[in-house]
Amino acid sequence: MYDIPIRDGSIRLGQFLKLANLIDSGAEAKGVIADGRVSVNGEVEDRRGRQLEPGDVVEIGGQSARVTAE
Repeated sequence: MYDIPIRDGSIRLGQFLKLANLIDSGAEAKGVIADGRVSVNGEVEDRRGRQLEPGDVVEIGGQSARVTAE
């Protein structure tokens, strides 16, 4: 797991996936989230607009990243 700092107090899931280099594009984010391949804090998440806050852990394809404050 690696830490990814964000500037604001929260970030949308789709944006975080791109920021953390877990996916290549917003279109890819939509697909992997819709397919149920993304989890947040151990629970499958199907909302691309889900707001993440520092401490949240995102997992996809065996990789995980934690949201941290900048």
